[in-house]
Amino acid sequence: MTDEVTIYTDGACSGNPGPGGFAVILVCRGKEKVITGGESSTTNNRMELTAVITGLRALKRKCAVKICSDSKYVIDSITLGWARSWRQNGWRKSDRSPALNTDLWEELLLLDDKYKPEYEWVHGHSGHEYNERCDALAVEETEKHRKQI
Repeated sequence: MTDEVTIYTDGACSGNPGPGGFAVILVCRGKEKVITGGESSTTNNRMELTAVITGLRALKRKCAVKICSDSKYVIDSITLGWARSWRQNGWRKSDRSPALNTDLWEELLLLDDKYKPEYEWVHGHSGHEYNERCDALAVEETEKHRKQI
């Protein structure tokens, strides 16, 4: 029997760029694992991507994976195939402008190929228990990194 893991993620940033944080909650067989982190100078989109990557990196074996995020940037770029198109086009978007965060997209696409997760967009700040928890933890990490500046 294959384990099913749901990965809830969120990223936050104070200023863009500025200090930022991310949070991940992995849920499997009723147990939770929380992972947080951040950077002193980053962007919100980088923190959103880092959260998803961190969640997938935390997996110890192949399993059924569902990723829940309130980031349309992350969810749409994967599910609508934009990130793969950017990579195929030399990290250029359809308007030929450079795609951003290519280092993180490259890693996420590799992890996506390995685990083939299902992606679900959740509306942020709407009372979703895990999204609200991730948001609070990501903001807390942002504050930690603001104090380090």
